[in-house]
Amino acid sequence: MFKLLSKISKLKQVVIIIVFILVLAIVFETLQQLYYVKRYNIGNGIGFFDLLKGQTISWVVWIAFSVVLIWYINKTSFKNKITSSDFLKGTAVILGLVLLNIIFISCIQIIISQGSFKVNNLVNEYIPFYAFQKAPVYTLGYIAIAFIMHLYFNNEQLQIEVQELIDLKKNNTHLYNKLKQNNDDKTPILNIKIGNKRKIIPIENILWIEADDYCVKVHTINNTNYTMRSTLKALENKLNTSFLRVHRKAIVNMQMIKEVNLSNSPKLMLNNNVEVPISKSNIKRVKDFLI
Repeated sequence: MFKLLSKISKLKQVVIIIVFILVLAIVFETLQQLYYVKRYNIGNGIGFFDLLKGQTISWVVWIAFSVVLIWYINKTSFKNKITSSDFLKGTAVILGLVLLNIIFISCIQIIISQGSFKVNNLVNEYIPFYAFQKAPVYTLGYIAIAFIMHLYFNNEQLQIEVQELIDLKKNNTHLYNKLKQNNDDKTPILNIKIGNKRKIIPIENILWIEADDYCVKVHTINNTNYTMRSTLKALENKLNTSFLRVHRKAIVNMQMIKEVNLSNSPKLMLNNNVEVPISKSNIKRVKDFLI
């Protein structure tokens, strides 16, 4: 049964569960009423199906009025927090529906049983009888309906919000990818801490960067250098494509070179005549860049 329920929609699952519980309630009350009829010899010739008919009518009326309760729960389910006022209003709706059920069922039963409508019998016999017999179970039934439908409508609203978030994420991802095609996230400056101050160096003013133990030395076009707490690997990912890793200890701004020597001792000569060696593993990278 659980495997079968898992293959159908949530709404159909809720309806099936409610109908199943309702059928159990009708059969149970019919058997209970039949027991009292047999036990105390109330009404001759009354059988199971006679009682089942009466119980079915009363519960069909209950279902008809439950539509009002479902409408009310749907109307108020969007609230994130149920206040005491909402609780009192919901209680009033349930009690009002129970009262209408009792009056309506009493009217139907008096017409079926007596063939005519008498107000005295309605007020003095039928309404008190059905109030004691049906009011508790009807009230519990409506409370169960309110609880189940509140959870269902809240879950439905949550699924809508989740889908909106998914759509928003897709749109933002698409926008990010579109912007990324036109813009890179490379840094335009290096922010170097010097004592209590910070030195801002535009990357176009950098000649090359040299590894120095756990730090790096940033050499600029002004023939000054600054020590920065970082690694070449970290900077390599931040700098734009004009910077090339040519050695395990050096990154060079390729726009600042004036000569390339790929002989036995490969090296680059920068604009300030400083020579930076090229490791054998990076010769191909330099050649590819220069092509």
